[in-house]
Amino acid sequence: MKPGKELLFLALGGSGEIGMNVNLYGCNGKWLMVDLGMTFADPYYPGVDLVFADLSFIEDRREDLLGVVLTHAHEDHIGAVPYFAQDLGVPLYATPFTARLVAEKLAEAGLSKDVTLNVVPNDGSLSIGPFDIRYVPLAHSIAEGNALVIETPHGRVFHTGDWKLDDEPLIGVPATEGELTALGDEGVLALVCDSTNVFNPKPSGSEGAVRDGLMEMVKGLKGKRVVVTTFASNVARLQTLAEVAVATGRQLCVAGRSLDRIIGVAQASGYLKNFPDIVRMDDAMDLPRGEVLVLATGGQGEARAALARIASDSHPIRLEKGDAVVFSSRQIPGNELAIGRIQNQLAAKGVEILTDRQGMIHVSGHPGRPELEALYSWIRPEILVPVHGEMRHMAEQARLGKASGIKRTIVQKNGDVVRLAPDGPAKLAEVRAGRLVLDGDIIAPADGGAMGQRRKLAESGVVVAALAVSPVGKLKSAIEIAAVGLPLEEDMEEFVAEAQGDVAKALGTLKGEKARDRAAIAETVRLTVRRAAQRWSGKKPVVQVMLREG
Repeated sequence: MKPGKELLFLALGGSGEIGMNVNLYGCNGKWLMVDLGMTFADPYYPGVDLVFADLSFIEDRREDLLGVVLTHAHEDHIGAVPYFAQDLGVPLYATPFTARLVAEKLAEAGLSKDVTLNVVPNDGSLSIGPFDIRYVPLAHSIAEGNALVIETPHGRVFHTGDWKLDDEPLIGVPATEGELTALGDEGVLALVCDSTNVFNPKPSGSEGAVRDGLMEMVKGLKGKRVVVTTFASNVARLQTLAEVAVATGRQLCVAGRSLDRIIGVAQASGYLKNFPDIVRMDDAMDLPRGEVLVLATGGQGEARAALARIASDSHPIRLEKGDAVVFSSRQIPGNELAIGRIQNQLAAKGVEILTDRQGMIHVSGHPGRPELEALYSWIRPEILVPVHGEMRHMAEQARLGKASGIKRTIVQKNGDVVRLAPDGPAKLAEVRAGRLVLDGDIIAPADGGAMGQRRKLAESGVVVAALAVSPVGKLKSAIEIAAVGLPLEEDMEEFVAEAQGDVAKALGTLKGEKARDRAAIAETVRLTVRRAAQRWSGKKPVVQVMLREG
């Protein structure tokens, strides 16, 4: 598919899900990619950490791809860059803070010389083929969150990226109501908009209010050693916690490599200018308990992060009864069990646990309904295209947009090719838009056989049967059976003995051609062992058969 004299929109990731954002705009024969993100795996992909969008559609058309424009530095918008940028073979574009984080990723992957990374000034613009692009700063939970104004011969798009409204953002200077209204006055064909918090009836809240809430909370924890965990990428929150430490007479300690990296990149980009000196962890433990504030990674329950190690007493920072851990973050859906596990470990020590239920110590980086309605009134698009949400989020935003006076909306999903102009919106086609997984060092299809087999192994275990047979199907060795993952600890010997007897009997029933057919022999052994395992355990394990010539 090659774009004609038209403006197309195609999401390969991020529509129908939250995360893994990859968006394409097509115009006059060329494609432009906005963001190249990933998502973290869930238990459906055992043994996998990262999940990517399948880019085969645009990889097959890479000669028509002009570049990748990055809106901001969250992993669901830049995390796939080191895995795919070299193969795509086009330049990357990002504002300074985002560019520094991307540059570090490329350096770690050994790709600094192989991928062109262009730094665009804040509020800057660029032209790529038929696309004229301008960065528009919006508030978000990371430095340099940006929308994009994308000018084409067929109309103007306002692509929000991730955003919120914040009267006191602490970091950065977002576009004002007046500036956004002026943009609307110029005419906007399509608003491609974040749907994450569309069900929230209230505004997302201000980082300034979080600063006040954290200040009050930490002041109330006198004499306690305090650990605060938050999203490392939230530079405004880091600035707040530095101010809280100074105001409450505490020295600041940082536990977690991602925090170290973000602080360094933020300072190199002109942020965190008055950040206090950081004390070493060993020195922090020598300070009086009420004179240290520890910033720690791991608020989502990550097993190898600092907070999990603190909770399990395997970290230089130690907590005792009466100390406090402040969760200045929200629970990402799917992480509840991991977070609860750590909180239970902390509670068992007598550590006080404080969350946003006890105070105004966290706000979202995505817009609630009042913010969406405000943006609609300023931008006044002809078309609303909800993105960055599950299907229920995007469908609800479409309803909200219509109720707010936007006449044309479309609820699309990954793989839907949508014509925005002329005569849009209209779905033209569906293209491949699957998922890939990083499995060890290999990027493989998420729906491939390996993942299905691994889920089966996780659910039911595996049994291996090894035996030797003659060319005419006679058993020529002992039947060796080994089982892993079956709940038969005390009954394992009895199960193995019974399965061995069943296999010997089953082989004795094979006659004629079947007795000489090694595939038939192997299948008979497999089914026989599986039936025995089901009788003994109630499970249907994966059975592998190893036949040898006897």
